[in-house]
Amino acid sequence: MTANFDRTLSDEDVFRRRATFLQRIHVDGPLLLLLLILGAVGLTVLYSASGRNWDLVSKQAMSFGLGIGLMLLIAQIEPRFMARWVPLGYLGGVVLLIVVDIMGHNAMGATRWINIPGVIRFQPSEFMKIFMPATIAWYLSGRNLPASLKHTAIALALILVPFVLIVRQPDLGTSLLILASGAFVLFIGGLRWLWIGGAVAAVVPVAIGMWYFVMHDYQKQRVLTFLDPESDPLGSGWNIIQSKAAIGSGGIFGKGWLMGTQSHLDFLPESHTDFIIAVLAEEFGMVGVSLLVLLYTLLIARGLIITVRAQTLFGKLLAGALTMTFFVYVFVNIGMVSGLLPIVGVPLPFISYGGTSLVTLLSGFGVLMSIHTHRKWIAQV
Repeated sequence: MTANFDRTLSDEDVFRRRATFLQRIHVDGPLLLLLLILGAVGLTVLYSASGRNWDLVSKQAMSFGLGIGLMLLIAQIEPRFMARWVPLGYLGGVVLLIVVDIMGHNAMGATRWINIPGVIRFQPSEFMKIFMPATIAWYLSGRNLPASLKHTAIALALILVPFVLIVRQPDLGTSLLILASGAFVLFIGGLRWLWIGGAVAAVVPVAIGMWYFVMHDYQKQRVLTFLDPESDPLGSGWNIIQSKAAIGSGGIFGKGWLMGTQSHLDFLPESHTDFIIAVLAEEFGMVGVSLLVLLYTLLIARGLIITVRAQTLFGKLLAGALTMTFFVYVFVNIGMVSGLLPIVGVPLPFISYGGTSLVTLLSGFGVLMSIHTHRKWIAQV
């Protein structure tokens, strides 16, 4: 009787009757809980890493609050509505990157920001971390998959435009993340293994070309330092040597919160941004780092579950790409701080200081929530 009655109801009616409160407001509970825990951990570690600087912590807290609000707002937007505006967002992002190239704000030898005095300073390349995979997902979702050579070439062109503009800033770390986010969509969309093999084979000549024609001297030095940090221990090798010293000195349980010596005695540069995990390792030890990695693993696992359950091709491609890009974010930062990868300037998600990056990350999880909670409700019979 109930089953017959349910069949006469619309999907929305059934959803309203059976959905929880969080589902009705389009919020994924596990994601929200994990993000709030990571936010609290980040503010706690930042307070120590910044030398108890309440100004930095309060700015980061405000950025986190803004990001949470934007995440909840984005979660209310249906994916099919997002898809309509993705091309415009991509074009807007490219225009902003061109503005940065022409008249951007320069700081620490890089031109990455648009500065409106007295109003806001932001980094447009951060927004492309969402618009890039969304654009490729939008493009491929309207084609037969696996994509033909023509459509793959067009997708690659869409990826390369912002990639080149961001490399020119220069910002190798963000440009590689943008490249990865678009490439993940192609891979999830069923990119032919022959082409993947060709791309792998092209890595060496492309790397050689970037070394001679694209990379700046300081970026080349980072690669050389990665290969032999002890060759210049008081210069280019200082950061990674001090980082590994901080990580190793933490031992199993760490020295205790606010008790780290490498950061508080200013041995560890950039301790509140790219190298903040070294501070966490020194103060909370291997146990603290393991718990942080567990939080990241649970977050990535939840993203993959949402990807598998997505009911549209656009949603599946976008959710998968956002989740795997987040994985690369974490992997690259931990790898470079521990000396396993060259230093490319990638912050640790939700832990490193940085307002634009934090808001962008939370916006991406808002997209994941939207994809998951706007699924069609299928009545049980």
